[in-house]
Amino acid sequence: MAGTINKVILIGNLGDDVKMHYFDDQNCVGRFPIATSESYTNKQTGEKITNTDWHNIVVRNGLAKVCEKYLTKGDKIYVEGKLKNRQWEQDGVKRYSTEVQVNEMTMLSNKRNTENQNTPKQNQQPTSVQPTSIAPEENDDLPF
Repeated sequence: MAGTINKVILIGNLGDDVKMHYFDDQNCVGRFPIATSESYTNKQTGEKITNTDWHNIVVRNGLAKVCEKYLTKGDKIYVEGKLKNRQWEQDGVKRYSTEVQVNEMTMLSNKRNTENQNTPKQNQQPTSVQPTSIAPEENDDLPF
């Protein structure tokens, strides 16, 4: 293979609301953390152990505006993007950060209480997506 690839796929829960930064009329950046967790049972003790990793997510422009409008802390999302490492100096100390620059996002939480959209974001509780089945109508014109 001649090329290289930098691709990240994550499914996790928002650890905070989206923080927006606007630069001008057209450009903006949204930032938020998501948590991914894995669980296993310790064979020696029988104890269930959960490890959680935090990821810094960066979305830009139109996708950032969608995230700001529809996502709240606790929501489950699917993101695709690439890793980007940043380095800067603050008070004489070198700082490092690894971010996921997202180019694709799917909301996985189902907001059932649409009548409560006027309530503040922090009062909304995320719910998981439940599969729904569609029953055929009794008087349809299908020949079978």
